[in-house]
Amino acid sequence: MSKGFTLIEILVTIAIIAILAAIALPTFSAYKVKSYNGAALSDLKNLQIILESHYADVYEYPH
Repeated sequence: MSKGFTLIEILVTIAIIAILAAIALPTFSAYKVKSYNGAALSDLKNLQIILESHYADVYEYPH
């Protein structure tokens, strides 16, 4: 007997990997969008702090 995998075994393995990838990709995309939104909110909060700091120094907001 030869040592190795049959074509059926290889195809089943590839099918299982494809199914797992199809399940994981939409979840990954959702996390990517959430991280972009979180970074944008963080940037806006930093801008707010900078503007408030400027207002505290010169009593007016920048134009």
